[in-house]
Amino acid sequence: QVQLVESGGGLVQAGGSLSLSCEVSGGAFSINGMGWYRQVPGAQRALVAAFTDSGKEYYIDSVRGRFTISGDSAKNTLNLLLTNLKPEDAAVYYCNKFPHAHYPWGRGTQVTVSV
Repeated sequence: QVQLVESGGGLVQAGGSLSLSCEVSGGAFSINGMGWYRQVPGAQRALVAAFTDSGKEYYIDSVRGRFTISGDSAKNTLNLLLTNLKPEDAAVYYCNKFPHAHYPWGRGTQVTVSV
């Protein structure tokens, strides 16, 4: 059973930065086909950034240029660097497979952005 453990969230002022990490255990892992999602109360989880199956980076428009996805397949980790954070980036961030998030969801890591 694959387990996902996200960490690195916190409270940051608008314009600040955070570095999120996702540790994956319980199965073979490659950063290709992995992504970061986020969820705000009352809404569904939504994709933020991902590596495609071919290893290409993908970002939603609102974070392109501010967020950077990275990872290390050998270390079973997926990372997301968040810079120039905006209040609308506040959410619980999760990692999972992309494009189909079929791993059991982890607990996520909370990102709070103050104005």
